[in-house]
Parts: sequence; structure tokens; C-alpha cells
Amino acid sequence: MIPIDRPKLEGSVAVGDQRRRRIGFSEFGAPEGPAVVWLHGTPGARRQIPTEAREYAEARGFRLIGLDRPGVGSSTEHQYASIADFTVDFRTVLDTLGIDRFSVIGLSGGGPYALAVSHFLPDRIVSTGVVGGVAPINGPDATSGGAVELAKFMVPVMKVAQRPVGKLLSTALGVARPIADPAISIYGRLSPEADRELLSRPEFRAMFLDDLLHGGSRRMEAPFADLQLFVSDWGFRIGDVRAHVHWWHGDADNIIPFSHGEHMVRLLPNAELHHLPGQSHLSGLGNSVEMLDVLLNAWN
Repeated sequence: MIPIDRPKLEGSVAVGDQRRRRIGFSEFGAPEGPAVVWLHGTPGARRQIPTEAREYAEARGFRLIGLDRPGVGSSTEHQYASIADFTVDFRTVLDTLGIDRFSVIGLSGGGPYALAVSHFLPDRIVSTGVVGGVAPINGPDATSGGAVELAKFMVPVMKVAQRPVGKLLSTALGVARPIADPAISIYGRLSPEADRELLSRPEFRAMFLDDLLHGGSRRMEAPFADLQLFVSDWGFRIGDVRAHVHWWHGDADNIIPFSHGEHMVRLLPNAELHHLPGQSHLSGLGNSVEMLDVLLNAWN
């Protein structure tokens, strides 16, 4: 595996009632600069941040922070009642890390959480980005199609099997550490062309492997918890999110259709769709520096 920039600071923050739970974080870049919080996809964990974004945080002088969600990495297992509930923990993390104002970017399954914190923390949000984000598939804001829609048929089974299946996958990934890199390469060969090209780049394969081995493989129940929240009421309406949202979406996305991005931008009152021609679900990460520039320009 090629060398990869390690976090400047890594740890966890006490959250929840009586601070009995913890949320893990990794921090890159300049500790005194503008804060950009990166919310990982599903599955994923706090280090699911491209190496070029990590390096850019240092070069441009901003603070880039990856957060675990409950059940992965350094975070305590916990099931939120809705995506909106995440914002309480998020606010505690900001306060503990000394962050007043922030930008946020959510990849795929991190998208709903990015919208939630943008809505519920309007006095602190500076700019919001979503990359190939999940859309509701139930309720008044719902759209149809895509991989997430399959989850609504699986929820009754997941509620029973989430823990045993998750533990089995966690154990399997732990045992399979020596073959994790070849497995990522195999996944890339089975993916659409744009994702295949991205995963052929050693630095991106190293990033996914780093994230998997330092967080994502520890508790594989967490992705099932995400899916249950995606198919439930999010705790807010999309049209109530007043923050300016930059939405990047590839028109060759095989996981979250491009039409979902168009749907969400129509619902959001102040949003801009950045069309990524020929890009699929993961390949948009190859534009991470440009995306960060857009978010950082709002600080000027």
C-alpha cells in the first residue's frame, strides 16, 4: 500500500445524555483555519477522505474533519430515531472541538446528515456540499429507483438480522485484512468505467483501504442502521433546508441515480446542481479539491 497522510489529530468526543457515548473524528490541515466537516458514505468511517483533499487542507490552510457515525471506528453503537437526531451529537462535537462556524460535505449516505445539520444549525453553517447523496424513498419528498429503494423491503429483516449479520461481516473483514487490497481491486473491475478508473489510482485505493482497516471494518452493523434511517421519516422536510446547497452528481451513477440528484435540487429552495458527465458513484471523489474550493469560497 502506498504511504498515505495520517491525521494530525484523531480521537473521540463524548456525546449524548450524560456523555456516555462517543463520536470518533480525524482531523487534517490547519487547526486555525476554516472548518470543513466531511461526512462519509455508507459504508465508511472517518478516514474516507481522498488523499488529495487531505493534502489540500494543509496547502490552503483549512481544517478538514472526518466524523464517524455511531457504530463504526471510535464511535459508540447507537440507533437514532431519525436522521435529525444526529444533529444533537454533531453540535456537541463542534462545541468540543472549538468550532463556531463550519462547512459540511456529505458523500452518498452522508448526504442526508449534511442536509440535517445545515437545516438545524442555520446560524453556524457557511456552505453545504452533497456528492451523489441519498434521497428519501418514503414520504412526501420521496422519489423512486436506485439501490436505497431496495432497503425498504429489507428493513423488517434487517431489524432482526442487523446485529448477527454485522458481527459476521466485521469478523470476516478482520480476518481478511491481508486480502483487503486485492478485494478493492476486484470491486473496481466490476464497477462502472468511471469508478474503475478511480479505483485503479493507487492513492484512492490506499484511502479506501486505510478507512476500512481503521474504522469501517470494526462494526459492520452501522451501514444497516443508516439504511433504516434512510427509509424512515428523516425528521425534517427537504424544502425546509434553507442553506445554499451545492449538489454534485454523476450522470452514470449506478447506485444513486442522477435523477435523484435532480429531484433533490428541485425540492431544495436554494440549491445548485453540479452535473458530472460520465461520472459514477465513487468517481466524483476525484473532484474533491474543486468541491472544497466551492465550499471555501463562501467564507470570503
